[in-house]
Amino acid sequence: MEQDLDPSLPSSRHLLSSILAMEPSHCVISHARACGGGSITGQVQQFIWDHCLSAPGDFHAPYLKNFLKKLISQVESDRGYVLDNLYELYAHYMTSFKDDSLTKRDAKICKRISFLFPEGCSELLSCPHSRAVVFSLQCSLNMLEGDTGCSIWPSSLFLSELILSHPELFSNKSCFEIGSGVGLVGLCLAHVKASQVILSDGDLSTLANMKFNLELNNLNVEANMTEGNKDPNMVKCLYLPWESASESQLQEIMPDVVLGADVIYDPACLPHLVRVLAILLNQMNSSVCRQHSSCKNLSPNIKLGNGEPNHENDIEICDGRCKAIYNDGSSSMSKEAPVAYIAYVIRNIETFNYFLSLGTQANLDIVDLTDSLKPLNLLCFMQSFNQASVRLLRITSSNIQ
Repeated sequence: MEQDLDPSLPSSRHLLSSILAMEPSHCVISHARACGGGSITGQVQQFIWDHCLSAPGDFHAPYLKNFLKKLISQVESDRGYVLDNLYELYAHYMTSFKDDSLTKRDAKICKRISFLFPEGCSELLSCPHSRAVVFSLQCSLNMLEGDTGCSIWPSSLFLSELILSHPELFSNKSCFEIGSGVGLVGLCLAHVKASQVILSDGDLSTLANMKFNLELNNLNVEANMTEGNKDPNMVKCLYLPWESASESQLQEIMPDVVLGADVIYDPACLPHLVRVLAILLNQMNSSVCRQHSSCKNLSPNIKLGNGEPNHENDIEICDGRCKAIYNDGSSSMSKEAPVAYIAYVIRNIETFNYFLSLGTQANLDIVDLTDSLKPLNLLCFMQSFNQASVRLLRITSSNIQ
């Protein structure tokens, strides 16, 4: 008699995670074959039934119908035995959903994205005892029909892996994301205990869906910027169209870290995006000005590496990170200059070069960190996602003075 599959084995975890994430059927079947040593055995089918199909819940019915069709076809083509439960469930979907009309009427689906930590990560701040972080996300089926903000894009997955792989860059820091989409990056920031998580989007329907996802994952949503709330499960959500965001509105945010995933795509939006980044990343100057009645006599010295300061107000720049030290140099008055991490996929090189040109004009220092700051491969089961296709930029302001 065949023994049950061990859910803790990597192959089993990959199979389960791929189904929960609603990966394309051929990807799930590939994992199923890996679990069965090359074939989809009765043991593998029972595992799929026990862990996913016996109580399908809010699984998208057309997805399961298509998956079951291909799964049964694969088992039959291998001259294998198909579990009766799978036949019966497929027959139910065949009679209940005769076509894919539901796909157009029900534009939202719920995916569960699992970040699986490999062995040896137990000391990492973001790694739970189970070595799996799972988020439920309501997203859109109509990625190519104007509902892009409710879709899960590759750069969002990459940036989420980066946060979980390098929590020291984000924990205990105020983090602000532009164009937050489904909210996955914000969920990861909250998981690594960023001191403040502020998400934004310029589309109201996307913002509503994002708030739904935050609450779905047991986070509380705050719609304004009131100070003093220390609830670690509180995330702020802002309606922030780039073209109409005012300088004073952006200066109120004062983040330590700015994040963006797949925001470099529309040439018409890029001037507004660069303006927003320039204001957010130049917050140190604004902070200095707010602490001095007059800024015209403020001329801080700039030092690199171990250079000695020769002015009571100075800027220290080391390893690409900046720190302003005011008056007596006390730690309570020191603040690292903000930094932005932008993940992107180059779809049009002319658009990307236009972004670089605008960034130069706005005195932004843009460095490609793709080869030097790599995330762990926490989505190795997700064959539809290619981590290597995503690039990572670090952006700072060269106007710090």
